[in-house]
Amino acid sequence: MKRFASNRLASCLTLAAAASILALGTSLPASAAWEPVRPVEFIVPAGTGGGADQMARTIQGIITKHNLMKQPLVVINKSGGAGGEGFLDVKTANNNPHKIIITLSNLFTTPLATGIPFNWKDMTPVAMLALDEFVLWVNADKPYKTVKDFVDAVKAAPPGTMKMGGTGSKQEDQIITVAMEKAIGSKFTYIPYKGGGEVAVQLVGQHVDSTVNNPIEAVAQWRGGKVRPLCVFDSKPMAYDEPIADGKSWKDIPTCKSQGLDIEYVMLRGIFMSPKATKDQVDYYVELFKKVRATPEWQDLMKSGAFNTTFMTGGDYAGWVGTEEKRHETLMKEAGFLASN
Repeated sequence: MKRFASNRLASCLTLAAAASILALGTSLPASAAWEPVRPVEFIVPAGTGGGADQMARTIQGIITKHNLMKQPLVVINKSGGAGGEGFLDVKTANNNPHKIIITLSNLFTTPLATGIPFNWKDMTPVAMLALDEFVLWVNADKPYKTVKDFVDAVKAAPPGTMKMGGTGSKQEDQIITVAMEKAIGSKFTYIPYKGGGEVAVQLVGQHVDSTVNNPIEAVAQWRGGKVRPLCVFDSKPMAYDEPIADGKSWKDIPTCKSQGLDIEYVMLRGIFMSPKATKDQVDYYVELFKKVRATPEWQDLMKSGAFNTTFMTGGDYAGWVGTEEKRHETLMKEAGFLASN
């Protein structure tokens, strides 16, 4: 009987231990889920002051203010080679989940134009944060009030006289410029700058006659009465009706197509991370950016920059990027911007 009691006691202890382990196991996912253990580098493959840089630094500020990460997020601009420097940095960071990158259309245009050994599939897709618009801007001191006014002036001037400022060469701004040239039947002199912030400054100083900057890159100059928006390169007007300048809102800007310029173009603002990222690592950043998007600061950014707030993750995001890659290859080919083999 003593041996039987001892065996029963041992069995009970074993069952109790197993139950404790099982209970502990059920709590493991929350406590054992991956999270950064050192500062995270947030690469911006563009210069300071542009749309991608402004969004990255806003995200950095939101994360810090609301304590959304235990580790700091460090914004690093790597604009060399039309952003190729940044993309190659992330591509070569195998198994390094402490490096993420914010993307724009140079995700496609840079490898297509330069032939650098990079493709978006070399990185791990995380999330589409928003889509950015493009607006045709002129200096507010110029007499152009409508697209027709501006187009008539371009046609009347000798080819190449009118200067279009834009971010980089053979990238989205110049793609739109070439499309405008074909639609108008005249030529601009395209002048590339490092970022949208510098482009806006050049327009205010009348060193260029027009730009196709993103809303967030020129909103301060619009508020200040220095520049004037003529049209947006989208299929429909922007959704924001809060007055910005002279009682006008983003919603009041007509589409370029409705003004006779049959051109549409929107740009990705999305996040990728280094190759070979695990599901837990991707999930961490997806949840992080969901929290970022829920803050009032993010909502303010979306309004001030007149963003399309589409959000995608997983297969939907990868599928969208794949389609856009093909579209950009067509656009680049039509513009004569593809790297020669």
